[in-house]
Amino acid sequence: MQNLIESSLTVNHSAIQKYAKITNDYNPIHVDPEFAKNTPFGDVIAHGTMSLSLIWQSAARSFGKDAVAAAKLNIRFSKPVRNGDTVTAGGHQSTEDPNRYEVFVKTQNDDVVIKGWLEL
Repeated sequence: MQNLIESSLTVNHSAIQKYAKITNDYNPIHVDPEFAKNTPFGDVIAHGTMSLSLIWQSAARSFGKDAVAAAKLNIRFSKPVRNGDTVTAGGHQSTEDPNRYEVFVKTQNDDVVIKGWLEL
């Protein structure tokens, strides 16, 4: 069984702001601390796709960009990523299908924020 090469990112306000600019996604839950403090999260949270991109990075580092260009991905977001979190993506080969990898993104506290599968 093969493990994916892990990819990590430490999230901070600057990284969130840069990601908002790149994606043109200025939802106040991500960029406005005053707005965000009045939400159930209590502070800004990272864009979900910011963490999701780590799965693609992990797969590309493991198999090469061409191999993952047409990959299928099925994931579920389970928790928000907060300012100050370090998130790590990785995964392992399925025991049932050698072309499928069980993938995850987790925080420094091992809280799973994304879980799913990638199929080559």
